[in-house]
Amino acid sequence: MAIDVMLPYYGDVDHFKKAVDSVLAQSYRDFRLVVVDDGYPDPEPARYMGEITARDERVTYEKNETNLGANGNYRKCVGMVTAPVVVIMGADDIMLPNYLQVVADGFDAVPDAAVMEVGVSVIDEHGAPVRGLSDSVKALTQPKAQGRTVLHGEKLMTSLMHGNWTYFPSLAWNSEWVKRIGFREGLDVVQDLALLVDVITGGGHMIYDPTLAFLYRRHGASDSSVRALDGRRFDEEARFFAGEADAFAARGWKSAERAARLHVTSRLNALSLLPTAAKAGKLAEGGKKLLGHTFRKF
Repeated sequence: MAIDVMLPYYGDVDHFKKAVDSVLAQSYRDFRLVVVDDGYPDPEPARYMGEITARDERVTYEKNETNLGANGNYRKCVGMVTAPVVVIMGADDIMLPNYLQVVADGFDAVPDAAVMEVGVSVIDEHGAPVRGLSDSVKALTQPKAQGRTVLHGEKLMTSLMHGNWTYFPSLAWNSEWVKRIGFREGLDVVQDLALLVDVITGGGHMIYDPTLAFLYRRHGASDSSVRALDGRRFDEEARFFAGEADAFAARGWKSAERAARLHVTSRLNALSLLPTAAKAGKLAEGGKKLLGHTFRKF
């Protein structure tokens, strides 16, 4: 089974190199790596990728002439997919050497699945293990499976609305589902969860294999982290969850509706960022929004 690893890139060069190297170190070899540079103003990524593409025909690199933004570059990557399974990897995350093998085994076992999640550990910008409040909540809300399991429907949706326990860059997708549904336009922070919602409401099933296979990097320089400190992230989240709650109500998914209106993880995340916003000098700008989101009536 061929797997496409799409890597939309903009950001730290050293982290980017580590991400690329982790893909090339996979024990499963039937993959294609496609890097789409969204115009990062540094020649080093192009030089580095030039050396790799010269010796490995599975790897391609291109640089956008104009910056498309996160959402636009993700949608471009989806349009370039050719393999039956695709991973849209973060440019600062790490695949452990077994990741693609775990994914291939999962889709071999459940070929009609729409998406798959694996076991994930969180690291900081220096590569050290870290577990913040949001990661602790994810650990509480994720399935307590001892081995590979298949999830779907309102039960899965409710768990994701209570706390999105997935890590988007570690998800592997059935390409037909992703290409048919695609990323919603206008979302820069919750575009990943929106895609999951659309897949699940469309009848898609998720494979979950708790085998540790991926390292997700969490640090303050990410797009979502910057938006969170001044409140922009939570403005987008509030609109998203309110809209989804109404949609679940129309479907008769009462548990999912209640979870979307409450969305404990989002509220706790906003509250936990108040000290960080103060240290970054953004408390005056974002403090009211963070508190407002924490106690907002959805």
